[in-house]
Amino acid sequence: MSIVLTDFARPRLFPREARRNTIQDITPEEFVRYLNEVAPVAVLDGYAPFCKLHVHRNWTSTRCLAVPITDDNRHLLRSDYEARTRDELPVLVRWFEGLEPPVAEYLIPILYSREQLAKEGTLIDADWGIVGCMYTMAPEETPMAPITMMRNALGVEEGGSGVPVDREAYGRAVEFWRNHANWRG
Repeated sequence: MSIVLTDFARPRLFPREARRNTIQDITPEEFVRYLNEVAPVAVLDGYAPFCKLHVHRNWTSTRCLAVPITDDNRHLLRSDYEARTRDELPVLVRWFEGLEPPVAEYLIPILYSREQLAKEGTLIDADWGIVGCMYTMAPEETPMAPITMMRNALGVEEGGSGVPVDREAYGRAVEFWRNHANWRG
């Protein structure tokens, strides 16, 4: 099985200007090499058959991305309308500023199959393409943000995958994200 980093994920995981809330201490090439050479501690099914999550112990200083919202940090929450690419519609997002989360125990790359990526207009010369990565304390999936589920249901022309909303998974995601937020460094 071979893995590559997609053009979609590269600027989010390895931006040109380093940010503290992205993958630390390694280059994109080192990251991909590691994923191709080191077996994950677990492989989880993603939200659709074309999506897999490879659970790796964190070998970097990358920090957890999702942080619980508490009375002590609620005042650090910020929000704005943002799009991940120029072609997507901006959606409401929220995040913490001025917070120092713990170093993640696990890095969990999100992989899409070559066939799904081709449907979305991305051709790769590997079996799987990295479309994102979770930085977590537990070896389990962080629920997809509800707005990402909605975008996926809109279809590939709106930046999604074409997978309909699963109401049960959406409810679990709302419960998680009602009590957590990402952070920006």
